[in-house]
Amino acid sequence: MSLTAIVLLGLFFLFLFLNLPIAISLGLSTALTLLFFDLPIQSLPSTIFSSFTKFTLLAIPFFFLAGLILEKAGISRRLIHLAQTLTGHYTGGLAIVSVIAATFFAAISGSGPATMAAVGSIIIPAMVKAGYRKDMSGGLLATAGGIGIIIPPSIAYIVYGVVAEVSIGELFIAGIIPGILMAVVLAITSYFISKKEKIPTLPKASKQEIWVAFKEALWGLLVPVIILGGIYSGLFTPTESAVVAVFYGLFVGLFIYKEIKIKDLPSILLESAKTTAMIMLIVASASAFAWLITVEGIAEELANGLMSIASDKITLLLMITIILLIAGMFVDAISAFYIFLPIFMPIVISMGIDPVHFGILMTMNLAIGLVTPPVGLDLYVACGLTGLSLKEISIGVIPFVLVAIVVLLLVTYIPAISLWLPEVLNMR
Repeated sequence: MSLTAIVLLGLFFLFLFLNLPIAISLGLSTALTLLFFDLPIQSLPSTIFSSFTKFTLLAIPFFFLAGLILEKAGISRRLIHLAQTLTGHYTGGLAIVSVIAATFFAAISGSGPATMAAVGSIIIPAMVKAGYRKDMSGGLLATAGGIGIIIPPSIAYIVYGVVAEVSIGELFIAGIIPGILMAVVLAITSYFISKKEKIPTLPKASKQEIWVAFKEALWGLLVPVIILGGIYSGLFTPTESAVVAVFYGLFVGLFIYKEIKIKDLPSILLESAKTTAMIMLIVASASAFAWLITVEGIAEELANGLMSIASDKITLLLMITIILLIAGMFVDAISAFYIFLPIFMPIVISMGIDPVHFGILMTMNLAIGLVTPPVGLDLYVACGLTGLSLKEISIGVIPFVLVAIVVLLLVTYIPAISLWLPEVLNMR
């Protein structure tokens, strides 16, 4: 490994160890390496600016805003109530409800932490009251929140599509079955845990109660249909679909449910702007970091080293999975895409691995990273919602992470799980 690579990566991990934010760690390590080796630091501003000037990235602030508006409109509460009327009377009913609600809200927000916060703030207190352990409730919701970046629309797919130059619409469709599969496996795991711990069930809802709950939640259920239907039909692009979701959410919140007032809009816009600014700072720093490892040949150097160890597709995918699971413990999904794609993509293409399939499995790896300490973002949201320590939540999340890894391996080694639907819909 070259001296430039050692200094760049060494500084990056040093800053992470010192607990600096990921955006600062990436940007500072890049700038200091450029200064230390007298490299063209004047290229840094243009590199950062060009990372912002991509039309597709406009979807990120709009999906954040749409998720926030739909949460304020009471969509998550109504989705949880509908799921509760359908499955609450089964063993582990509330746990299954939490997974179903998280999956539905994931198909609205495109963000893991947003899904966790919107659903968890309502369902976790209800689960604890019904007899579920706090660590199990928090662990389940934290893992289910990761579905937010697996099932479309997903901010992670947008970033992957931009960096890897892959169709975002195809990624959205390819993520549907893996996301549903992850939800099903988490629900089954919840059932067996609940059965073992003899959690009491809820009363069975009547047909009338189910119908009322369905009518109330219908406007929320239509969101993913509108977004994915519009993209697949060619009515609008993924970026335009985010804007449609914003105006649809405003219409529902202001005129249908009437839970959003005009006076609420400035605070909603401000909250969305803060989140977007944080994400775009990561994009800027990570793109500069990726630019340096590419132009200095560090990415090629690391790729050749990986190729010398893994000469076949099965071994390569296993090694990449291990690398990403470890990386997910320390960096967020957006940073990981910018850091690792310049290294992995040439290998993936040379090995004949489909870039869309690779995008799905890479995203699933990083979704699991959201619930693995020490930097799993969903874990910290779960800590805030349950009042438990990181250690206690980490224990509760173990069984769900293990089954999530099983699903990840299935998707990794059976490409048809992710590629079948795009092929059926003639997107390939």
